[in-house]
Amino acid sequence: MSVTVPAIDPAVFNALASRRSVRAFKPTPVPMETVRQLLEASSRAPSGTNMQPWLAHVVTGAAKDRVCQAVLHARNTENDKHVAEYNYYPNIFPEPYKSRRRKVGWDMYGLLGIGRSDTDKMFAQTGRNFVFFDAPVGIFFTIDKALEIGSWLDFGMFLGNFVTAARGAGLDTCAQAAWCHYHTVIRSEIGFGADQTVVCGMALGFADNEAVINQLVTERAPQEDWVRCYDE
Repeated sequence: MSVTVPAIDPAVFNALASRRSVRAFKPTPVPMETVRQLLEASSRAPSGTNMQPWLAHVVTGAAKDRVCQAVLHARNTENDKHVAEYNYYPNIFPEPYKSRRRKVGWDMYGLLGIGRSDTDKMFAQTGRNFVFFDAPVGIFFTIDKALEIGSWLDFGMFLGNFVTAARGAGLDTCAQAAWCHYHTVIRSEIGFGADQTVVCGMALGFADNEAVINQLVTERAPQEDWVRCYDE
């Protein structure tokens, strides 16, 4: 008996395959209606008992400039006081994660001509996070502190939907955990409650493909490293 293997829709496949973390954007505006459409489509992500645990705080124009300036000021004057509310990374990286992490870091710095001892240049490049890499739209995603790990997993599926939907619209993104360290500043500038944890920031816009840093192409491990199939 023959089995018809369904094909992935080319548009969906291309949106998935072309997704990357862009770190230099054009100033070209993104209509707010487009942002809302992307968020609406992304909200079809599954969530346990349909709780829909995501909140999105979109900043553009003067509001974006204000929060960026406030966070950069905090970073430059009192950086040691700012700690994220959750651990994104482990304290000790086991393999193969340690090697993967180091490779992408040095590949990126290599493109920019930043050496391993160039701490000032590294600090400056990391600071680019806090202007959303010049993207016209920034988004802070938050989650209610009362929720547990299952809702965080649901949130991850929502974010995956969002970055894929953005590619489908010809846009690019960069998810940014770096913002989480400055949750108190962000909360003060935007005004959401202390009951919310900053999950990440997100830059959204049109990639500047002439920027050297956007030449970075990250590798993916072959399936034999992470896929296990069982048929009996």
